[in-house]
Amino acid sequence: MADGSTINFPALVLNADFRPLSYFPLSLWSWQDTIKAVCLDRVSVLSEYDAEVHSPHQTFRLPSVIALKDYVPSARKPAFTRFNVFLRDNFSCQYCGDKHPTQDLTFDHVIPRCKGGRTTWENVVTACGICNLRKGPHLPHSINMLPRQRPVRPTSWQLQDNGRAFPPNYLHESWRDYLYWDTELDS
Repeated sequence: MADGSTINFPALVLNADFRPLSYFPLSLWSWQDTIKAVCLDRVSVLSEYDAEVHSPHQTFRLPSVIALKDYVPSARKPAFTRFNVFLRDNFSCQYCGDKHPTQDLTFDHVIPRCKGGRTTWENVVTACGICNLRKGPHLPHSINMLPRQRPVRPTSWQLQDNGRAFPPNYLHESWRDYLYWDTELDS
């Protein structure tokens, strides 16, 4: 394939225990990185697309699911980032409860910084712009705007679990068996 259509062939990357390295964002590698890892014998190919790429001396079927040969432990403490706060709060305003696209969300200091509040997991919640403006520099109880859930430091597992609820726009059929194998089946 030399026409650039290989852009649409990402590989789902699984850890050595066959769980995705990450659910949100989903752990995907470009076909180029995947082929390089295959040639360096760093991954096992579990499933392939029907597409191929050619080098001067070899033809490779493009992998759709790969597993690392060496286990990569997940971080015990997730990084305190805006995105991870949104993920912890399921992309929902903690004051009105509405879900919003990421670009319409802000984070709010439950105890405002002007009143001694700190920028920590335990004092920051996801808020929509309207609620954030309405709350402003006030303490939540003084204007009856308590967060729906008490903000806490999430574990990496909690963030991974929350990430499963937000599948990417594109899911190849070969990935499905590897993405949700540890969830309870409907009876």
